[in-house]
Amino acid sequence: GAPRRVAVPPAPCAEPGPCANLRRGLMSLKVELKPGEKIIIGESLITNDSQRTRLFIEGSAPILREKDILTPATANTPARRIYLIVQLMYLARNVEKLKDEYFSSINEFILASPSSIGYITDISKNILSGNLYRALKEAKLLIEHERRLIDHVSASGSGLPSGQ
Repeated sequence: GAPRRVAVPPAPCAEPGPCANLRRGLMSLKVELKPGEKIIIGESLITNDSQRTRLFIEGSAPILREKDILTPATANTPARRIYLIVQLMYLARNVEKLKDEYFSSINEFILASPSSIGYITDISKNILSGNLYRALKEAKLLIEHERRLIDHVSASGSGLPSGQ
């Protein structure tokens, strides 16, 4: 006889947030774009036209708003380079391809800034557990930490904060 079609539920999301909510049937992701604003959905860069636009997105493709996107040109500090690597892992859904570059970058960062170990640990744990969107959020905290360190060094004229 003819093969039977069986409905197979989608695989569970490894990530918290919009993807997991979609899988549970709770909601679609609503994104409002300003005129000219960009968004990455999956492997596509989408640029809004000249008026506000509201999108309702269903599915599990990685999504990044323009304010969260770094390019090689804007990844101009060590923490921003780490963020860029995690961003590329998230968008490509491929840790293997970038893991050597990631580990090299975090090792250099920790040597230069031992106070960053907690941030790096949180990023790495999320990468290893497949929560790449969460790892990206943690990498944003690392950028903020780096900025505070640089601001402190600039304000004091030399050295890191005591105890760092």
